[in-house]
Amino acid sequence: MPTAQPADAPQLQPSPSAAQAEPARAEATPTQTTRPTLPAEARPEARPEPEPTPSVRPALRLFVSGLVRPTDLTHAGDPRTLYVTEQPGRVRVIRDGVLLPEPFLDLTDRVGSQGNEQGLLGIAFAPDFARSRKLFVNYTNRAGDTVIAGFLARADGLSADPSSAWTVLQIDQPYANHNGGQIRFGPDGMLYIGVGDGGSAGDPLNAGQDVRTLLGKLLRIDVSNSSPSEPYRIPADNPDFGPNSRRELWAIGLRNPWRFSFDRLTGDLYIADVGQNRYEEINFQPATSRGGENYGWRLREGFAPFRGNGVEGLTDPIWQYGRDEGCSVTGGYVYRGSAVPPLYGAYLYGDFCSGRIWTLRRDGSGNWQNALLFDTDLNIASFGEDAEGELYVLDLNGAIHRIVGE
Repeated sequence: MPTAQPADAPQLQPSPSAAQAEPARAEATPTQTTRPTLPAEARPEARPEPEPTPSVRPALRLFVSGLVRPTDLTHAGDPRTLYVTEQPGRVRVIRDGVLLPEPFLDLTDRVGSQGNEQGLLGIAFAPDFARSRKLFVNYTNRAGDTVIAGFLARADGLSADPSSAWTVLQIDQPYANHNGGQIRFGPDGMLYIGVGDGGSAGDPLNAGQDVRTLLGKLLRIDVSNSSPSEPYRIPADNPDFGPNSRRELWAIGLRNPWRFSFDRLTGDLYIADVGQNRYEEINFQPATSRGGENYGWRLREGFAPFRGNGVEGLTDPIWQYGRDEGCSVTGGYVYRGSAVPPLYGAYLYGDFCSGRIWTLRRDGSGNWQNALLFDTDLNIASFGEDAEGELYVLDLNGAIHRIVGE
């Protein structure tokens, strides 16, 4: 995943140039849908804020090792079971803290991972997974294009059928880098997809501001009834970005939103967007938002002008940092677990290049305050959250560490 390349990170082997492609296209013409109600079993329990315990200090503890370039970690509602994607194309299962030898899903026959930012990049389980057995993955295929695909898990929850696949969405990728990769279900039951600007450097297609393409955006689609005949629907309340705009768009102006997450308690959205040469940034969208934000790329990199005019109406990042702190931001989660009370309510994120992990939270006046939490030697590819709100740090070199209290 991200390789330390200060001018253009995160990199997931250097990316070769490719011919410019047409704007991204969906494989099917979706229909519109109204906003559904999230099933009760899919709603995380709203834990009260734990009592302060000053004697507890946050620490990183090795959880499992032996993975091959882990890129994402999530759960399907069972506190005993975690699922981890490996960049070459496998989904692995961690059961009761033990990495199982057999993969949950093996897609190495269709995943292309020659480029450093290509491969199997994200996984999300349907909110009604206990009934539907549906899950979705984000990967680049052998041609280098982004594929969002659905699969059916077997009844044991420890394996899925590769032959059950159907394509939900396919996006042409003009270059090998900036593929995004994160997919997550929001509190509204919709599937959100982070898509990079298509790659190269400096957004040569101006994809971040071009509302006719899916590149450089956060997408929002309805896959509640996804099937081969109707892969997805367009939510009726998605924002309208104007004539000829794609209706899948939820927010625009992103360079490479490698990792984003929802606060499981409040529904607020945090988007970590990887910078070009100067700044890494954290963007924020409150749960009350109806979408439509423009986060500025390529007009701006962080707060700094980058290329072009017309910066009015842009949504500012809540935080940025420069190359003295790192070169490739990896977004994390708001901590809502119980093992480390001092972290409760803080957004944790890190940097792939420097290995640093920070907390970001509002003070009593509503101002965002940033603090260094850990200074590690990890290549932080991703963070993960389990069913109980505890957090994990994925090292691209093959290990997962759990954030614990000591």
